Amino acid sequence: MSYTELSIEERATIQVGQYQNLSQREIARMLGRSPSTISRELRRNRSLCAGYAAHAAQAFTRERRKVCRPAKKLVMGHERFALVIHLLRGRFSPEQIAGKLRAMKMNFEEAYVCRETIYNAIYALPVGQLRKELIQCLRQGKSTRRPRSGGVDRRGQIPEMVSIHVRPPEIEDRLMPGHWEGDLIKGKDNGSAVGTLVERTSGYLILVKMIDATATSAVEGFSAALNSMPLAVRKSMTYDQGREMAKHAEITQKTGVAIYFCDPHSPWQRGSNENINGLIRQYLPKGTDLSGHSQEELDAISYQMNIRPRKRFDFKCPIEVITEVMGMHHAAPSSIQ
Repeated sequence: MSYTELSIEERATIQVGQYQNLSQREIARMLGRSPSTISRELRRNRSLCAGYAAHAAQAFTRERRKVCRPAKKLVMGHERFALVIHLLRGRFSPEQIAGKLRAMKMNFEEAYVCRETIYNAIYALPVGQLRKELIQCLRQGKSTRRPRSGGVDRRGQIPEMVSIHVRPPEIEDRLMPGHWEGDLIKGKDNGSAVGTLVERTSGYLILVKMIDATATSAVEGFSAALNSMPLAVRKSMTYDQGREMAKHAEITQKTGVAIYFCDPHSPWQRGSNENINGLIRQYLPKGTDLSGHSQEELDAISYQMNIRPRKRFDFKCPIEVITEVMGMHHAAPSSIQ
């Protein structure tokens, strides 16, 4: 079996487990990890002053990894880099150079480097005549280059995330009202956005007008929407790892709603929201500017959605269902329209 390093999401789960006084074996069982992994993580990455914190642990790990990195294969002044420069000047592409070096392996054992290493070495050169010359030798000749590995992975940049895996089981059962799923619907060129909140027990929908898709707008919009509901139906919200939730702690402070974060690329963990977003697109089509819709217009759309009969509720509508479940749990539904 191969070992994979703990992710920031797993470290956040460990942090929450520590807050809840769970044993190391309980945390390990929750993550599907060995208890020794949790023990080693807490021993190596715990701060003497502040205890265990996910982002501090991530930083400690990155710092240790720096000394583990292999030496660069292409360094100015080394004969291997001189050979690469010679072949570049001969109009060989980095891929052709990598193939040529592989073929030379019998006589030049340490010469081989992959094409990405060659590209990285060229673009890492200090600004000057040599860098300019070598870039011009490339077929595209662009002054910058996006690595083949893709863009920057922005997961884990939301501070103090609490994983969906430590969410109380009663939320999963959909029996207790007050647990929401949230998301943003983006408009044309991602220049406008509308927030969506779906109550898991009833499918009740709230649409939220957003000035933009920033974290500040998310705090203002989602806080106002949640606070418009009775206290009894303000318990939790589950969201993806969108950057608009970077200030999620402020939403919790303003509303009292606990916020849990899904795993990356796991839309099924917010199934209610993903399903209803497709229905909302009947009213807010993709590729259109959403900034022109007032909150009153969005309220009218959500009302239409909330009076639509649903098969899973034996063709009752969300307004009926949320009123019933709130009545069963002694909540006053007076603010629901």
